[in-house]
Amino acid sequence: MSTQDTTRRLRPQLISEDVNSWHGLQTIATYQTTHADASATNLQQAYQAMLAQQQAETEKLALYRAAADAARLAEWEFHNAVLGMKEVVRGQYGLDSDQAQAVGLKKKSEYKRPSRKKLVAS
Repeated sequence: MSTQDTTRRLRPQLISEDVNSWHGLQTIATYQTTHADASATNLQQAYQAMLAQQQAETEKLALYRAAADAARLAEWEFHNAVLGMKEVVRGQYGLDSDQAQAVGLKKKSEYKRPSRKKLVAS
């Protein structure tokens, strides 16, 4: 058998098939094996561990999403506060002030004046 790559997730369909196989095995009263990893007890423990880890993953994913939403909203609040500050600096010190330049605005005098376009006679 080839080496298993346990760094990738199994397809949900494959897990579902495994669960169905496990449920089917539970109907076989005479199942016995000498392979410890394939024993009914080991299968039961592995199944319960899988369910517990999937539940933990789902809970942590929900917490992650909530934290990501909170961070996104905080970023927007900060951005809007900075935009408001820039408007105040523009209004208080003027469009061509050093203070406006200090907060990241371009001075009005630094903008290029639009040039007239010459009409080409055809």
